[in-house]
Amino acid sequence: MELKSYIRDIADFPKPGIVYRDITPLLADADALKFAVDRLLELCEPLRADVIVSVESRGFLFAAPLAYCMGKPLIPVRKQGKLPHKTHSISYQLEYGADTLEIHSDAIGAAQRALIVDDLLATGGTVSAAAALARRCGAQVAGYAFAVELAALGGRARLCHDEVLSLVRYD
Repeated sequence: MELKSYIRDIADFPKPGIVYRDITPLLADADALKFAVDRLLELCEPLRADVIVSVESRGFLFAAPLAYCMGKPLIPVRKQGKLPHKTHSISYQLEYGADTLEIHSDAIGAAQRALIVDDLLATGGTVSAAAALARRCGAQVAGYAFAVELAALGGRARLCHDEVLSLVRYD
């Protein structure tokens, strides 16, 4: 199945000059969504992750079914102030500004292997922050998984030498 055909381009969103890769048509097609999750599962299983760390919010859409299928805990990384328990936090730069992410400080056990999942890899800022939070909990990063990768923005290089998996790549 050609997943690119289920991703539409939205010109000048969220600001002029940006082409937004909209995954909502993929999510709205049950067969395409099943194919994407099944393919991610196939690619991710060899990484031997102990936990699935998911980045708010669209990352949850792919991480939750992966965690369910793999029988692994799902660890949410959320925007500041959204988690009710003691947290670790990190501030980082986005393509369009700055933000802060948090993870529950007791979410991951020491030396557990964490798979970081998000919908899209652009510059790598958000997932790098999520990985730093997982490491702060004592985890090792097993790898990263994305539905879409915007290769020209260089996010893969920012993720060190960890395994980076993506289903659809835009050069």
